[in-house]
Amino acid sequence: MSGPLPNAGDAAAQVDRWVAQAKEKAQRYQAMQAAVGQVAVTETSPDGMVTVTVDSAGNVTGLQITDRVRDLSGAQVAKAVLGTLRRAQSRLPERLAEVIAGTIGDDEETLNTIVGNYRAKFPEPEPETPAPDDVRRLGEIEENTAVPNPIRRPARDDDSGEEDGFGGSFMVRE
Repeated sequence: MSGPLPNAGDAAAQVDRWVAQAKEKAQRYQAMQAAVGQVAVTETSPDGMVTVTVDSAGNVTGLQITDRVRDLSGAQVAKAVLGTLRRAQSRLPERLAEVIAGTIGDDEETLNTIVGNYRAKFPEPEPETPAPDDVRRLGEIEENTAVPNPIRRPARDDDSGEEDGFGGSFMVRE
């Protein structure tokens, strides 16, 4: 059985089609990578005092804070910044889904994998509920907290020489 394979021309044409498809797919993925690298999301706090911009990796690339924060405590400012940052990051998956669909739209598996990874990394933030002023958080330190007086041992008035029960040996010889 020597000689050329039957339909060798068809096989070569098929390989040429696969190569062309692979090249076209590689170009779409490069376009997707470039487009994803350009994604940025900006979010503003509900009161308008904080605006945060994040890049496609969720890194802060812009932060604007108005002068109205002067009326807030440091904890309130931090809460506003972090809450706005988390909301911006949580919008990344939807924005990336748009970009990916526009570049490699026919590859649902890749789209779902990338968007799923971003949703796991940047989930929707918990709804903000103001903490009551009379509730302390674990680890919180109050300012101006008075230190209580140490406990003092009662003094013995008698001259019996017996231990007063505080600080003596716990071993008794009988």
